[in-house]
Amino acid sequence: MLGPDSKTSTSNCPIGTTRPASSVQVRLIGPNDPHPELRTRNASFHPMQPTDPTFTPVTSVGEFGLIDRMAAALGDSADPELLKGIGDDAAVYRVGAGRVHVVTTDALIESVHFDRTFSPMRHLGAKSIGVNVSDIAAMNALPRYATIALGLPHDVSVEMVDEFYAGMRTACEAYGLSLIGGDTTASQKLMISVTVIGEADEDRIAYRSGAQVGDVLCVTGDLGAAFAGLRVLLAERAQLQRAGDEYRPDLKDYTYVIRRQLTPTARLGVVRAWHSAGIRPNALIDISDGLASEIQHICRNSAVGALLDASTLPIHAETRRAATHFAQDADTYALYGGEDYELLFTMPPDTLTKMDPATYTAIGAITEASEGVSIQTPEGAVIPLENRGYKHFGGSSEGG
Repeated sequence: MLGPDSKTSTSNCPIGTTRPASSVQVRLIGPNDPHPELRTRNASFHPMQPTDPTFTPVTSVGEFGLIDRMAAALGDSADPELLKGIGDDAAVYRVGAGRVHVVTTDALIESVHFDRTFSPMRHLGAKSIGVNVSDIAAMNALPRYATIALGLPHDVSVEMVDEFYAGMRTACEAYGLSLIGGDTTASQKLMISVTVIGEADEDRIAYRSGAQVGDVLCVTGDLGAAFAGLRVLLAERAQLQRAGDEYRPDLKDYTYVIRRQLTPTARLGVVRAWHSAGIRPNALIDISDGLASEIQHICRNSAVGALLDASTLPIHAETRRAATHFAQDADTYALYGGEDYELLFTMPPDTLTKMDPATYTAIGAITEASEGVSIQTPEGAVIPLENRGYKHFGGSSEGG
């Protein structure tokens, strides 16, 4: 902790700035500090600059590189009740009587994950719950409780926050969970961080790492719609900026894909159906960063390969219409678009016979790791499946 004689105060500086710190005096409290290796006095701090040869931009390692570094820095947990920590859609730990809790946290940051120009606050509230519930569903568990940390900029009104809360309540009621607390603070942009706690029987939990050679690769719902909706909304925003406040968008041809972008639905209904039928997928993940990226996650964690059949990709007619309008390929939307929040899973062929065929589409097969991850085109050619999807630190794609 910084002591009372710390020289880091910014009380005389403009908000959002700090004093030039060629030499900042720091005293860590206490002669009996339990962490003496961190104690320092009269330390000089020189903020690193991007031109510094020792400055490594996070874009060079990406989201998953940072996750790997965090795992390496923290090390393995010695807690015998922790079944899964870093590396899946959620952490899993035992709570007794054969039950486990499943915990996930997701953040939505303005100008990174959403634009308030076309994202109503009520929709944002619902989405902030839905994307986290999707992570719980991706472990074959059901949600119970949620907390939220909300950072509010000065241009968000009380009425806007009320709308946000209304959206959260609607989603919580739809998914059967309770919002039990959180934190609210000021921030420069709208920042939303939600944690959801789910639960399940321990033997029902499905991980990314369970795929077996011979499994069928399947997906719920349809793919690419959320990205199509984003493309439509971005185009309408550009029109508004050019034409001014008199512009009136005509979105009637794209209501489905816009809804998929603004208020995605977590596939809890499928999970409940699996529980009722006594079904557990061998491997399971939700599609947040794009189908191709999630297939790579399953294959890497399970030490297997996969062959995807492009001709079977489930794509809504409205998604195809949007792709055609923008002179783009609907298959690309499905493979790399992201934010669909469908479930990607693998199951043995005989287990699939217990499922309602209307709830999934078989899109490929799990193969030996030596065969790699490939896609068969509608023309019959087999080519490597490019490992890319949504990129959190610059650009639009990132290998898993």
